[in-house]
Amino acid sequence: MIRNHRTEVLSDHWYTLRKHTFELRLRSGEWATQTREAYDRGNGAGILLYNKAEGKVLLTRQFRLPTFVNGNPDGMMIEVCAGLLDEADPADCIRRETEEETGYRIQEVKKVLEAYMSPGAVTEILYLFVGEYHAHQKVSEGGGLEEETEDIEVLECTLDEALAMVKNGTIRDAKTIMLLQYAKLEGLV
Repeated sequence: MIRNHRTEVLSDHWYTLRKHTFELRLRSGEWATQTREAYDRGNGAGILLYNKAEGKVLLTRQFRLPTFVNGNPDGMMIEVCAGLLDEADPADCIRRETEEETGYRIQEVKKVLEAYMSPGAVTEILYLFVGEYHAHQKVSEGGGLEEETEDIEVLECTLDEALAMVKNGTIRDAKTIMLLQYAKLEGLV
């Protein structure tokens, strides 16, 4: 239980960083004052696109600054298609992101889980989906939106190739690893 919760905005540029000071009731019953910072970037959605007939999955590759500043030499990450909800329904959001990033217009998506990705510092919940894609659903080259300065490469590979990239450290994104493992466990591809 928490009481006497106070919040101070530290930064509100790209997303919002807040300092929270509060009293937390410990298991012993005593109250302890704590101060923590929480980064609020909104909630998001991600999707593993798969083609069962061809045994393939679609992934994206793009630059991610936080990975660069934390030792990823070129800052490039291989991930499932994903995006922020912007107050939209998660399923609607992920269908829109799929078309923007990969160029495929899909209708059927299946939510498989929700997860806090870094609960010690970030407020975000990710809604994770899977969806089947077919060649006839390709409506553009994808690559993201120019006005959002996105420069996204679309990658198509087998599920086994993607899992090998997890094993050798090429894929290091948590949502992607979770969805690839889900696909393997559920026999989607």
